[in-house]
Amino acid sequence: MNSPHGIARVTTATSFGFALVQLDVTIVNVALPRIAAQLQAGVDRLQWVVDGYALVFAALLLSMGYLGDRIGARKVFLAGMALFALASLACGLAPGIGWLVAGRALQGLGAATMLPSSLALLNHATAHAPAVRARAIGWWTAAGAIAIAAGPILGGLLLGLGGWRSIFLVNLPVCAVGVALAWALPETIRKPAPDGFDLAGQVLAVAMLGALIGAVIEARPLGLSSPWVIGGFALALAAGGGFLHVERRSPHPMLPLHFFRLPGFSSAVGYGIAVNLAYYGLVFLLSLYLQTVLHYSPVRTGLAYLPLTATFFLINIVSGWWVGRAGARQPMTVGALVAAAAFIPLLWVDAGSSYWRMLPAFALLPLGMGLGVPAMTHTVLSAVDKAWSGVASAVLNAARQAAGAMGVALFGALAGNRAQGIVGGLHASTGISMVLLLAAAALGHWGVGRSAGRSG
Repeated sequence: MNSPHGIARVTTATSFGFALVQLDVTIVNVALPRIAAQLQAGVDRLQWVVDGYALVFAALLLSMGYLGDRIGARKVFLAGMALFALASLACGLAPGIGWLVAGRALQGLGAATMLPSSLALLNHATAHAPAVRARAIGWWTAAGAIAIAAGPILGGLLLGLGGWRSIFLVNLPVCAVGVALAWALPETIRKPAPDGFDLAGQVLAVAMLGALIGAVIEARPLGLSSPWVIGGFALALAAGGGFLHVERRSPHPMLPLHFFRLPGFSSAVGYGIAVNLAYYGLVFLLSLYLQTVLHYSPVRTGLAYLPLTATFFLINIVSGWWVGRAGARQPMTVGALVAAAAFIPLLWVDAGSSYWRMLPAFALLPLGMGLGVPAMTHTVLSAVDKAWSGVASAVLNAARQAAGAMGVALFGALAGNRAQGIVGGLHASTGISMVLLLAAAALGHWGVGRSAGRSG
């Protein structure tokens, strides 16, 4: 699979899987008002429709990356695709909001099973040539970025044609294509299996993320003084401390803490956290703003995201070329600064704003993220031995997905249910996002070496 044709096959199959995973992060956003009306759910319940997916996705990525490195990434990737199809069917047939949240959680498990294995397959196929890997990662991240941007557009069109259930049922034929693409890929080199599995680490990771995100979501309807909210934050803190303690002492940790001492690794993970928290939280709020405040139809809301799609595709390819020539530091720094600037127009939107006032944000945001995210991913994979690529990918993406879920929970809590609250929440969330992206720029500039990811 080191031939150009073989690398192209691996890149196509893994990019397809990543696109499917990312599509379901955002496709549901434009359907939220319709789901709320039909299933009688408030904003706090809608947050669980989004975060039920993201939470399980984030919490199980580490275990699935570990599993892929042990039994083979191809096997795990195919199993994840099949599970994702079954979960999508469950979502499409859900009779109530609780069943829908459960189906979304099962989708998150399928996504967690697919994502680290897709990047492990790609890393194994291109480990011989860093410049080729940079370009392949550019295509891989481009596929995911396009899916994120196209999610609201496709969701709006499907809502107009077949209702909110169609956004889940459409995944069934898509998953069938994904299985066909990945079936003939070669298996990856497997690490020898250790004597045990880090069950304690997995349980503590799930408890930490679940308690933290749950407490943030419920803080608005229950109040910060609620025993449930206080208890959630306390449990998250205790579980987080326990997780670090277990991982330090475990002979076969789920999260190898020595990764964070590798050059550029910690900064790249921190960069991903800042970018995802800002982006996913704002997309959630913007979908509510466009439909609840400006009264856009689902189709019109989806089309409002159209400027993101083409820019995401082109700039991810440019980023892969830039990383291969100059390293990851420059595109990470410039990308975060451009993304921070993209949020400035959103500080002045109100209940009567036109779409043209928001258009610069929709144009600049994918430009910044498209530069920074491939460089960030390449930095992480370049820091570790290829036998650990599944776990390294899982660490990065678990942090990113947890941050995205936290962004939805936090920004949703700032907005509330009323139109005026959504506008105020959008302003506050925009300010928070700009600070986060400036921090990401600092991490890219000072935390990543000048030569990180350079091909030669």
